[in-house]
Amino acid sequence: MAVKIRLTRMGDKKSPFYRVVVADSKSPRDGKFIDILGTYNPLTNPAEIKIDNEKATKWLKNGALPTETAKSILKKSGAIQESK
Repeated sequence: MAVKIRLTRMGDKKSPFYRVVVADSKSPRDGKFIDILGTYNPLTNPAEIKIDNEKATKWLKNGALPTETAKSILKKSGAIQESK
């Protein structure tokens, strides 16, 4: 089972709000998930990011692969250290 860290869409029409979740790569975008890591609200200025960094690093160490968007959000929250 391949596990991914990705976003699932919440909120109303034209006002998106996202949860950062750990899910099986074969499940649908808004379908079943394993764990919730936090939330991401792109409508506020600046974008509001609330991530449980301990859970995120635990899942990354266990082999969960983040999507490109989730990876950038995790970098902003400090769960992933940027390599130079």
